[in-house]
Amino acid sequence: MATATLTAPPRPGPSRAAGLARYALTRVGQGVLTIFLTVSTVFLLVRMAPGDPAAAYAGPTASTEDLERVRAQFGLDEPLFTQYLTFLRNLLTGDLGTSYSFGAPALDVVLDRVPYTITLAVSAVLVTTLVAVPLGVWMARRADTGRELGANVLTVAGQSMPDFWSGIMLLTVFAVLVPVLPASGFATWSGLVLPTLTVAVLQIALISRLVRREMTGALASPYLTVARSRGAGERSLIWRYAMANSAIPVLTALGTRFAAMLNGVVVVEVVFSWPGVGSLVVRALETRDYPLIQATVLVTAALAIGVQLLIDLAYPLLDPRVRLGKESAR
Repeated sequence: MATATLTAPPRPGPSRAAGLARYALTRVGQGVLTIFLTVSTVFLLVRMAPGDPAAAYAGPTASTEDLERVRAQFGLDEPLFTQYLTFLRNLLTGDLGTSYSFGAPALDVVLDRVPYTITLAVSAVLVTTLVAVPLGVWMARRADTGRELGANVLTVAGQSMPDFWSGIMLLTVFAVLVPVLPASGFATWSGLVLPTLTVAVLQIALISRLVRREMTGALASPYLTVARSRGAGERSLIWRYAMANSAIPVLTALGTRFAAMLNGVVVVEVVFSWPGVGSLVVRALETRDYPLIQATVLVTAALAIGVQLLIDLAYPLLDPRVRLGKESAR
């Protein structure tokens, strides 16, 4: 995450763009290093975990000769360091190996699932934003009132409910008792509704409380009193002044939650049989599918780091006083 400090508004010019470009390149380099270390760590951890991928691939009736043949086929009989060097060499060419369980390039298998995870994450963030931001503003404007207390109780309840419980309750009501929505899969767009709501329940509770906290402080700020004395309307005070100064922490929270969703909402995807990355990870772990696990980690880590970089670069657009990287020291 960027170290953001507040300074005087910067002078527009090519040095500003150059500073942002240098910062972006630095962050990209850090991201590549992070991805490399993450994938390397996962490479070692999955091989240290109990279980034999050859046995999972060959089946329970496999003989000793069958297991040896499978290990030789996938290079599992080689020393760990040799396997790691082979992995690094193939990684440079984008070859993450062949999935044991799918019999196809592991990277292709993961990339086929990524659009489903992105679709679920985007829809959940949109619902969260459309509900949580107005709700948080409403709570801030009615702070310390009975209505605000009731809304606080609801948000705490939403924050306390685990995803699997919310998903099962929604599934029971809208797919069993009142069968108006599909219970699983993504055959039609209506199949997106229940998974989205399940993910959004927790996010709405978290973001609305954050918006409430930030807006409560902003609404009590002296600059808002000055703007009100100059005749600014109530809508302008809230959305142009108070919300604008609360945007950065809210954007950070939304972006962080979105990046986490891109790693796969495992419980929700399993409950609703959603064909995303999360359910793919479960299958890969069950079958000890090393190439598939490594490809999943690589892709999701790259997506999460990319989202964080975009959030950092958006800070100066929301507040010109924010300086990124070495610019803040000038």
